[in-house]
Order: sequence, then C-alpha cells, then structure tokens
Amino acid sequence: MLTGIPTSMRILGLSGLIPFIGLAALVIAGREPARLMALQAQIAYGAVILSFLGAVHWGLAVQTPALADWWRMAWGVTPALLGWAALLLPAAPALVLLTAALLAALIVDELCFSGDDRRSWFLKLRRLLSVGATAAMLATFIAVVIGGIPSAA
Repeated sequence: MLTGIPTSMRILGLSGLIPFIGLAALVIAGREPARLMALQAQIAYGAVILSFLGAVHWGLAVQTPALADWWRMAWGVTPALLGWAALLLPAAPALVLLTAALLAALIVDELCFSGDDRRSWFLKLRRLLSVGATAAMLATFIAVVIGGIPSAA
C-alpha cells in the first residue's frame, strides 16, 4: 500500500499522525487538566497541519510557475485561513471545521494530482494520512460532545 512513497516522506508523514492519535487518546482517557490541554493542542495541531496542506500548492507553483494560477494560489491560502478561524471557535465547532477542512484538502488534492503519474505516490500518502487525521479529529469531537469537556478551547 505504501510502495513508491519516498522513505523520508512515508516515515515523517506517518509520524505526523502521532500527535493526532496521541492527543485524541488523551482527550478521551486523560484526566483533568490534561484533557483540556490535549483538546487545545489537538485544535492547534489541526490548524497547523491545514496550513501545511495549503502550502503544498504554493510549493508546487514555486517549482513549476505555470501552475501558479489564481485558483491554486487562492486554495493554497484557504486551509491556513480555515485553521486560523478554528482557533477562534469553541472546541466542538472548531473540530467540525478542522475535520471538514481536512477532507476538503484531500478532495482538492485528488482533483489537482489525479492523473499525474509522477505524483501518484503523493495521493496514496495523502489518503492514508487524511483518514488517520480525520478519525482522530472525529474521536476528539465525540469525546467533547459525549465526555462533557468544556467547549471553550
């Protein structure tokens, strides 16, 4: 499943799931005040990762200026803006926004990179990482809604 993905990107990409999964576990099973701190960290990490996902499009355009169209460049800043907005929201809506934005980023990447055989490995990695990040965000959301964690992040 992970064949063809450069080793450094595979290892670092999968390592990037550790905070998502660890923080979700801490929100679910931790004790106060660690649960609230983990919740705040989960939202912040989601926002940072969203910024990174948008920046991929800028990086590609720097490498290949012909790809620097308005649509791609506008999308490139959108995840950062959505992440920033999530930082200003209470926890439950922030987690919903971040989860939706992570999925939107995957859909945009599917549209932008499908059919590009040189970057097919990238979509394989993106799909796997998006499933992991989204599952962790959803688990965190469920813990907030069911577990009675204060919704202010």
